[in-house]
Amino acid sequence: MMQGELKNFICEYITSRRQTKLEAFDKDAVKRRDEDSVVLAAERRELELRYEPKAWLTDAAKRAGQISLVTHAAKFTHGDSKSSSIFCQAVAREGYLSSAVLPYLEPDAVGNAAVLDVAKLLQARAENGDSLLACLKRGDHRPLAAFTDDIEQLKAWVSGFSRALTPGEPTSHTLAKQGYFPVKGEYHLLSPLFATSLAHALHQKMVALRFGDDVKAIWKARREKTWHPRPLVLFPDAAEMHFGGTKPQNISYLNSVRGGRVWLLSCQPPQWKRSDKPPTNLRTLFTFGGQFDRRVSGTIQSLVSLLTRTGDYTNFRIRAARDACIDALIDQLFTIASAYQSEAWQCWTLKCADLKPHHKLWLDPWRTKTDEAFRLEREKDDWQADVAEDFALWLNARLRKALPDVGAVEKHEWETRERLSTNLREMEKIIREGLK
Repeated sequence: MMQGELKNFICEYITSRRQTKLEAFDKDAVKRRDEDSVVLAAERRELELRYEPKAWLTDAAKRAGQISLVTHAAKFTHGDSKSSSIFCQAVAREGYLSSAVLPYLEPDAVGNAAVLDVAKLLQARAENGDSLLACLKRGDHRPLAAFTDDIEQLKAWVSGFSRALTPGEPTSHTLAKQGYFPVKGEYHLLSPLFATSLAHALHQKMVALRFGDDVKAIWKARREKTWHPRPLVLFPDAAEMHFGGTKPQNISYLNSVRGGRVWLLSCQPPQWKRSDKPPTNLRTLFTFGGQFDRRVSGTIQSLVSLLTRTGDYTNFRIRAARDACIDALIDQLFTIASAYQSEAWQCWTLKCADLKPHHKLWLDPWRTKTDEAFRLEREKDDWQADVAEDFALWLNARLRKALPDVGAVEKHEWETRERLSTNLREMEKIIREGLK
């Protein structure tokens, strides 16, 4: 059954190619209406015969040697480069972003752009997910055998199409990128190649996240400030790089599929902004309109929208989305708190007459180096429960305008969140290691 599906797919592919050529011929024949109709009919019949499955497969197998299926292509470096491209589908789990981390790489095709129709036949997948390329790789010739009873012809087809899978001798070129790499007192000449299959996998992922069917609904929910079960994924500061100009097919097949476009993600490190002076007028980190309160206003709006518009609070998805919002608030809280816990600001809380005592213990850990009484008080860890309570009271107050019924039950839920205690514990561990 699976081979039948692949046979039908190959037939449909050849038929679609024939139909395209016949439509172009008929359009041109209108302009040649003064010529002998018998001649035109003969030419049309010749074209039809050329696209009979046996004839087309024979011709395609002969042309297949003009292309190579690769995962890393040379022409992305320079369109006139004659350097070798390679096929490499190793799988590794080394923690680095490379082509080896993907379980499947879609091969690209390089070579004569006029033969890319053969590459498309080899790579395109039928409804069952199989492809002629996959069959040739595993030595399964049944999809081609379905079109002929001649063993010699079948061998010729297999041999011809297999040439696209056979790399030639590796060579470099003056237009290829090259670099000398030191190895044991000598140098190896390296020629890096563009990972076109990896770039295509990234392209497909970004297309789905930016232009997929669900994205319109997500953007609509954002505009209307309503809840949506899926997050909106953005790629800030992304850039586009184009290869091949008006003829991207001259670079590679997948480059043509992408319209010559490759997206580049921003690799800039985060730029942390820290205040030069400690906030000596601070009373609490949970001041309405304060830094933390402003920073999380969007998350609060999402949480309020979720809780006010759903109604079914026992639903697993709703509870999971609610917990994700609460955890996001807690993470942001500790991001801001870490900025106050600067060693350069040691003892800054001595000048904060209005700051709550447990906030002093939390936000000024380096003061323990010079203030023994402060150190002993801080090591009791009683202040952590007070910080958790302040967070819970603040969150209830922020929610109460839209949800007037929030009270003691919700307060207990917020202040006993596992994420809150874990972040406090991990932050203390880091600080104590720094104080040693």
